[in-house]
Amino acid sequence: MPFSNIERYITEKTEFPLKDRYDLPRSDKTFPGGAHYRMEVPGIECVSNFEAMLSEAEKRNMPIHRIIGTVGGSALLDSGELKAYAQIGAHSKIECMLNPLPARGWDTGRQYVTPEGYVSGMRLRGHDSLYQWLKEFDRCLEAGIRGFLIPDEGLLSLLGKMRADGAIPKNVRFKVSVFAGHGNGVGARLLEDLGADSFNPLADLTLPMLASIRSVAALPLDVYMSIVDSMGGHQRQLEAAEIARICSPVYFKFEPGKNEADLYNAWKEPGYQDFLVREKVKYAQICREWCEKSDYGLVFNEYREDLSVPEA
Repeated sequence: MPFSNIERYITEKTEFPLKDRYDLPRSDKTFPGGAHYRMEVPGIECVSNFEAMLSEAEKRNMPIHRIIGTVGGSALLDSGELKAYAQIGAHSKIECMLNPLPARGWDTGRQYVTPEGYVSGMRLRGHDSLYQWLKEFDRCLEAGIRGFLIPDEGLLSLLGKMRADGAIPKNVRFKVSVFAGHGNGVGARLLEDLGADSFNPLADLTLPMLASIRSVAALPLDVYMSIVDSMGGHQRQLEAAEIARICSPVYFKFEPGKNEADLYNAWKEPGYQDFLVREKVKYAQICREWCEKSDYGLVFNEYREDLSVPEA
C-alpha cells in the first residue's frame, strides 16, 4: 500500500493534523469567563501545605485556581484532616483535584520504580486496586471533594459512565495525570471522549506538539512550567505567553523539587513541602508577568464558576 493512501486518509477523513503544527496557530478557545490561562499548583499534600500556599498567594496577590492534592494518596490523611482540607478548598473557592491511592512505587507493585519501569505507565493493577480506589474515592466524596486525578483510561471510562448515569454526583470532575503518558491529539481526543475534563500531556512536549493537540481537542491542557529534576528539571516560565496563546485554555502548573519520591512518599517532611509550595506561587507570578508583558492580549481573571470546588 502506498503511504500516500494513509496520508490522504488522515487529511481527508479525520480532523487530526498529519504532523506537528509548526505554524503555531493561536487557539480560539478560552475558559468560561474568558481567561486564556489559569494557575495550578500540584503537591498540596496536607492542611499545612494548603495554608502555606494561601498565605503566599495572598502576599503576592497571585490568584490560584486549582490545586492537585494528595499526590501521595488521600488515604494517608485521616478523616478529620480530609474534611479540613475540603473545607479550606470550599472557603477559598479553589478547585481541588485529589489522588485517592498511594500509588507508583508505594503499593505492592514495584515495577514503576525499576530501571525500566518507566515504560509501563501508571495504571491500576487488578480489580482489587480498582475496588480500593473506588472506596477511597467514596470517602473523598463524603468529605466534600469533587475533583480527582485519574491515571488510567479504563478507570476514566468507568467513572465517566457512572457520572452520566447518575451513580456519582454530576459535578465531579476528572483530570488525567501526566503518568497516563499521553502526548498527541489522538490521545487527547480519546480522553475527552471518555469523560476527561482536562489532561496533563507529557511534560517535555514542544510548542508545535502542543499546538497539534490543541488543534483537535477542546478540553483544557495542564502544562508543566516547572518540573522535578528526576523528570527533566526544565523551567518554561519564559515560554508562558506563547504557551497561553497556543494552548488556551491552559493551566500552568509548577512542580519543582528533587524527585517525586522525596515529595510524595508517606514520610515526607511538611516543612520542605511548605517551602516548595511558596516557590510554586512565586513561579506562577513570574509566568503571569511574562503573559502581561506580551502583545497577545492574554486574559487572566478570577472567574471560578466552572471549577469543581469542594462542598463543605
